[in-house]
Amino acid sequence: MATFAPMKLIIFPITFLLLITIFQQSKAALDAHYYDQTCPQAEKIVSETVRNASIYDPKVPARILRMFFHDCFIRGCDASVLLDSTPQNQAEKDGPPNISLGAFYVIDDAKAKLEKACPHIVSCADVIALAARDVVVMSGGPYWNVLKGRKDGRVSKASETINLPAPTFNVTQLIQSFSNRGLSIKDMVALSGGHTLGFSHCSSFESRLRSFSSLHDIDPSMNLELARNLRNTCPKPNLDRNAGQFLDSTSSTFDNYYYKQLVVGRGVFGSDQSLFGDYRTRWIVGAFANDERLFFREFASSMVKLGSVGVIENGEVRVKCRVVK
Repeated sequence: MATFAPMKLIIFPITFLLLITIFQQSKAALDAHYYDQTCPQAEKIVSETVRNASIYDPKVPARILRMFFHDCFIRGCDASVLLDSTPQNQAEKDGPPNISLGAFYVIDDAKAKLEKACPHIVSCADVIALAARDVVVMSGGPYWNVLKGRKDGRVSKASETINLPAPTFNVTQLIQSFSNRGLSIKDMVALSGGHTLGFSHCSSFESRLRSFSSLHDIDPSMNLELARNLRNTCPKPNLDRNAGQFLDSTSSTFDNYYYKQLVVGRGVFGSDQSLFGDYRTRWIVGAFANDERLFFREFASSMVKLGSVGVIENGEVRVKCRVVK
């Protein structure tokens, strides 16, 4: 999956209840043809905007895909991740796991064009969902019909980003996090394949490189050659805040190489490598590593499912994605 930022697992009962409340909201009916009559050019506008931005900035595909994940995992797919903070409220994009999110300007650009073509019709939440599909396709991955008709939420709280899955999670923690959003173990492993695109800063994985435990200096599940390379990339002290590692050696191409790396212990995140170390997920990792077409089919199916998480009926269609209407 596009990369998740590090955090501590702190889920109090009230937080769990909040998640259950959020994701049991009434769901709006989504439809692949939702804008056929009201804004038939919507998909073309988003696709062209994303493609043009990616030509000038090769980081755009990974950033857009990660943005979609981080939006849907907090309050559902309602574009709450796009809202700017105000003097009265710190929004999701300023929560610790989201500080490294980027490419918001691409969504802003697409939305501005949509407002000219068909004012007050296409939600920001649908723009993110379409853009996420488009960056996967242009990177060599599968196509799927994006179901549309989401509304934009009015609430965005940085404090809720603590509920994003962390790169230090084990499989049990990952299963619980995805299950809270109605996603299965298969969905979790397939969506983790989004990490085939993207880059991570040292802070997300350096705990695996030094003083890992009382018995091991380096995480024993990590390939030693990779660990040595990462220790050189992320020295102590590290004065380069931009230092880090691509999560896949073919990081600009959407493929199944991410899973092949897990099989040989070359997963960068502890959470990623744990997928091959646990009997509940190991066989799925192996299947995706051996069959790219299978991975593509399952990823597309799981993206449709993720895109339906927490969809609301009582939202709005923002004119500008950064502010409540």
